[in-house]
Amino acid sequence: MQPGMSMAAVAMAHGVNANLLRRWVREAELRPPGIALGKPTARGMQAPEAKPLFVPVSLPPPVAAEPVADIRIELQRGATAITVTWPASAASECAAWMRELLR
Repeated sequence: MQPGMSMAAVAMAHGVNANLLRRWVREAELRPPGIALGKPTARGMQAPEAKPLFVPVSLPPPVAAEPVADIRIELQRGATAITVTWPASAASECAAWMRELLR
């Protein structure tokens, strides 16, 4: 940060929440001088090497999906009767077909 530059401007320039940047600066100011943030380089400080952590997570066993019933439509017009069975997974197509049929 350069003198006279606001923390909010720096945070916005780097896509960081201003409150989070203030917290980091405050923590860095409170840190004892013997603790370094990382290794010095020609461009400044290098971040300490991140070590990946493995956190085991137990998941419940998958639940078997109940079979979905088909859509069954019975139509009767005069002496003619028809029954249409449509897969429930294609309910929107069935609705479009019904709209066209009832025009």
